Amino acid sequence: MDFQLHTIFPMELEQEWNALLDESVTHVPFLRHEYLKTWWQNRGGGEWPDAELALVTARRDGQLTGIAPLFMAVNPQGQRALLLLGSIEISDYLDLIVRPDDLDPFLTELLAFLDTPALGDWDVLDLYNLIDSSPTLSGLERACATLSVQRVACAGPFQQDLGQMPAASDPGGYAAGQGWAFQSEKLHHSPYIPLPGDWDTYLAHIDKKQRHEIRRKIRRAEESGAEVRWYFATDPAQQDADIHAFIDLMRQDPDKEAFFARSPAMVPTMIEIARCAFEHSCLALAFLEVNGKKAAGYLCFDYLNRVWVYNSGIDRTLMEYSPGWVLLGYLLQWANQAKRSEFDFMRGDEEYKYRFGAVDRFVVRAVVTRK
Repeated sequence: MDFQLHTIFPMELEQEWNALLDESVTHVPFLRHEYLKTWWQNRGGGEWPDAELALVTARRDGQLTGIAPLFMAVNPQGQRALLLLGSIEISDYLDLIVRPDDLDPFLTELLAFLDTPALGDWDVLDLYNLIDSSPTLSGLERACATLSVQRVACAGPFQQDLGQMPAASDPGGYAAGQGWAFQSEKLHHSPYIPLPGDWDTYLAHIDKKQRHEIRRKIRRAEESGAEVRWYFATDPAQQDADIHAFIDLMRQDPDKEAFFARSPAMVPTMIEIARCAFEHSCLALAFLEVNGKKAAGYLCFDYLNRVWVYNSGIDRTLMEYSPGWVLLGYLLQWANQAKRSEFDFMRGDEEYKYRFGAVDRFVVRAVVTRK
């Protein structure tokens, strides 16, 4: 493969990039060209003010074969790291972009390329927010082992000549499985609901007490005497007003307000992400109104026949209507009727997700180091 380092975001690759993503080992909305372009322009909402782009593409016979959307920065551990664009806070799922058949050669050759002077000095390849089922995890482990064996083959004769060839058990030596090291750790719960395509069937598969609670809260809101309705915000003329209204709902949560307060760029970044999703027809911004006032909102992506729940907000003055639960119930009813296959809550182990029948998966951090 022919590898190329990009230190300026490659705007011209959008069509090729997204076509490769369509066939990649991991396909999530946070890997689309337009999303990562927006993320990079805003440096993750100010999370990485001193980042340097180190995006790597690979081609075989002129065809785009793999993308390592990387940047260089000092990670939370104080190491000079190569991280995935989108890391860490505002992109729930990340990965490298490569077809399954090309995964192993791409990873092995990528690590070898990253080990050249072209990338400068770095301490770790630090990949946050990979889904625990990602083939990239086992692929990286194999690539590290392959390169370590190759390193032994190169280093061994010279070390033997000097009488210094270490035993495989010597932690300081280059033996099979050494030279390159791989490790991974679970970072967050990321629960999701497999959808059967029918509301009643979905309800029948969750806990009886919770099934009753969902129905009771929806019925109580509908019979409250207030005018209660829910809808998707789809009017282009109201796009900015709806997005800002959603941000205002989010800011009523002290934790989310603290998150926004970390950087003055965070709110504008969230707004740009929502606009980007709207422009590419995958924004599902839902509101519940009580007597004409927005009581709850869910910002989701409707993508790949799945609902990806990105964030939510609630008007704290209307809690008597259980607006978050009610809107979530309506969304799940719609998702089943629309035959979506999955309702993905993404990162976070909040209790309500499991009450609605979610099952666990995890996002993982993978770290590759050179010894």
